Amino acid sequence: MAYNKVINKSNRTFERTLSYDKYTDPKVLEKEMDVIFSKTWQKVGHVSQLEKEGSFFTTEVANEPIIVVRGQDGVIRAFYNVCPHRATKLEQNESGKKRILQCGYHGWTFKLDGKLNKTPNFRGEDAACVQDACLRPVRMEILESLIFVNLDDDAKPLAESYGDFFERLSKFPFLGELKRTNVKTRHLKANWKAFVDNYLECDHCHVAHPSFIATLDMNAYQIMTCENYSVQASSVKPDKNYGSVELDEAEMQGGSFYWLWPNLMLTIYPGPGNMATIQLKPIDHENTLIVYTYYFRDEELTQDEKDLVAFAEQVRQEDIDLVELEQIGFRSRAFERGRYSSSEQAIVQFHEMVLEAIDK
Repeated sequence: MAYNKVINKSNRTFERTLSYDKYTDPKVLEKEMDVIFSKTWQKVGHVSQLEKEGSFFTTEVANEPIIVVRGQDGVIRAFYNVCPHRATKLEQNESGKKRILQCGYHGWTFKLDGKLNKTPNFRGEDAACVQDACLRPVRMEILESLIFVNLDDDAKPLAESYGDFFERLSKFPFLGELKRTNVKTRHLKANWKAFVDNYLECDHCHVAHPSFIATLDMNAYQIMTCENYSVQASSVKPDKNYGSVELDEAEMQGGSFYWLWPNLMLTIYPGPGNMATIQLKPIDHENTLIVYTYYFRDEELTQDEKDLVAFAEQVRQEDIDLVELEQIGFRSRAFERGRYSSSEQAIVQFHEMVLEAIDK
């Protein structure tokens, strides 16, 4: 079901604009961690990170330590990165390859499918009592080579959670050829929602992003709200080309910019097959870790691909500068809330979803 709301001063949607305390109150973030981040699908990686049996990577979701590993049977699984013996964080490294997982506290070991292997300090009858002490699994699904986990055991399946989003992605057949090529992080001195707000509108593009509007046809720019996600799209201006690179039909299409509830953004630019994701990880109520991940066909980027990354990085830095200035204003007593323009329906959708979650 599509999520389409009309902004109107007379209806409740307009009245429920997020108040600025939602961006500055630490108690709000505590609630969001509990009712939003712990109950939604969170992207944690890409299958290209786990090409070999025994490959693993670790991460955090809603402050929970997570490990994702490809077993000896070739199956990718996700677990809480916590030893069942004494709650110690199991794997310390960010990534690697192992035949067995070992806790550094008492030496307990686990097979790559999460089953208990050995318990050095439990013998005889004691060992029999803990034989069912396996790693606790985390719900995990893979779509379009992206790995997602959800801490909520009762959550809807991934594909059902985002309407026709993955059907939309299927129009880009080159996605299956891409690999995770590089990751960049930035410390944003602002609330995570402020960055989402900025991403979901392009009213600021003519003021802040000259290279962006020089490349894409803003007269053809569209914003559509859908079930738990939104998409922004445009076409490339006719005078733009990609040198001698031969592109298939999907690669020649205009830019597509997706937002998935609550904190994931996925971008596909025209040009050589590419994808980039932006994920927001709250540090606290006024600081956010932004994780930018790039996906191309090969780790050795062509000049066109390097130019594309440079273009994206410039636009992103421009956005960060804006959002950090906005966070300063959120703390001011001058105003309690902002106002929507008629082109900001995607922000309305986002704000309504935040309020629905934290007001329960």
